[in-house]
Amino acid sequence: MTSAQPAHPSDDVVLSAVDSGRAAARSDLETLIRIPSLSLPGSDPSVLTTSAETVRDLFARAFSWKSIEIVNASGGAPAVIAHAPAAEGYPTVLLYAHHDVQPTGDESLWESPPFEPTERGGRLYGRGSADDGAGISVHLQALRTLREVFEGEVPLGVTVFIEGEEESGSPTFEALLEEHRDVLESDLIVVADSDNPSTTTPALTTSLRGVVGVTVSLRTLENSVHSGLFGGPVPDALTVLVRLLSTLHHPDGSVAVDGVNPLGFVDGGDEEAVRRESGLRPGIELWGSGGVHQRLWLDPAVTITGIDAPSPEQASNTLLAQAGAKVSMRIPPGVAATDAAKALEEHLRNHCPAGVEISFENWEKGEGFLAHDGHPLMPVVEKALEDGFGEGVVHQGIGGSIPFIAHLQKTFPHAAIAVTGVEDRASAAHGPNESVDLDMLHRAARAESLLLARLCRGV
Repeated sequence: MTSAQPAHPSDDVVLSAVDSGRAAARSDLETLIRIPSLSLPGSDPSVLTTSAETVRDLFARAFSWKSIEIVNASGGAPAVIAHAPAAEGYPTVLLYAHHDVQPTGDESLWESPPFEPTERGGRLYGRGSADDGAGISVHLQALRTLREVFEGEVPLGVTVFIEGEEESGSPTFEALLEEHRDVLESDLIVVADSDNPSTTTPALTTSLRGVVGVTVSLRTLENSVHSGLFGGPVPDALTVLVRLLSTLHHPDGSVAVDGVNPLGFVDGGDEEAVRRESGLRPGIELWGSGGVHQRLWLDPAVTITGIDAPSPEQASNTLLAQAGAKVSMRIPPGVAATDAAKALEEHLRNHCPAGVEISFENWEKGEGFLAHDGHPLMPVVEKALEDGFGEGVVHQGIGGSIPFIAHLQKTFPHAAIAVTGVEDRASAAHGPNESVDLDMLHRAARAESLLLARLCRGV
């Protein structure tokens, strides 16, 4: 790092460089989409390794680093960490994204091959195009721009952290943070893994719900028996399970589990937009009460995501001895996941009929996130987003869960955490035909490039 005074390129110079690099940014994203980088148990680990190596090579070409390496915690997936230290008096920014993706699901529902990038109507389709190849692409373009406009003399400290197991719950994330804490220490953390309310409106996500998941299993009989001989007086496991699961909600659809009440309240929200964006059929009432933002962002939600029972095609006239279900509960930010898990288990045990054997396994627990107010770097982030997109910033909650953000907040309590959007409501992340709007992706790159350049200028 030179001690000479760094250049001070204007915003116009920065934006011109971003515009010139648009084709390269798209090429990066297409490269990533072509790699089926699944991290869920049972996936081919060699593909995830190839993905990490590709990400490392892309970042190695994009910027000048003191160090760049592929790392992993014991038993964990490969992550990429790159670091360039700050000149004296300048802050350090940590840029986060993840290179693993969700499975494709039923490929017959895709209009184009999920791992072949395809453009339609100004959107680039493919698994990982939005979640989170878009985040990686934005970071790459911003860093290339920074190196170009500052002619290689970048005073800002930059660390890149691209993990490889976010889609499987980041099970070794905390261990990675502890093992590489010194190099990951930063003043501002940019998490490019959320969404925007539209392709032209930037958002900062300031709250996320936590999550608790579990597989609950019931047994009522020693063996399954004929329903004609014993149906009526003898309870079967599947019917008992259905009745037990029904106790998780009040009649209006709100959650009936005690001890997971929200710690705050928020007004507003457009119910018609929720209906439209979710594809809710006409005439079906939304669950719960109060503002829809309250219900989406802060209230708990319980969903039955799977049931272990015969399919209708395989069903017979039988009283099942055993049945199970996967229960997923989104919990309010600020409610500890361990407390919520205990409350969920107590509710199910208390409502389970006497004598029924009930068991719990495969617990999943993730904390929610509430952004801290007043960090001096956040106005700089907001102004960069506003100027990069050309519209004012929206502060939003998200009903989903990104548990690793709580780990970042706990490990680096003095850092500002900016959760930015690289998707929009049409991106269909995790679903068939996932896509990213290419113009919005470019706006996000403009915003992040302005942010980094302004931090280099001491703005």
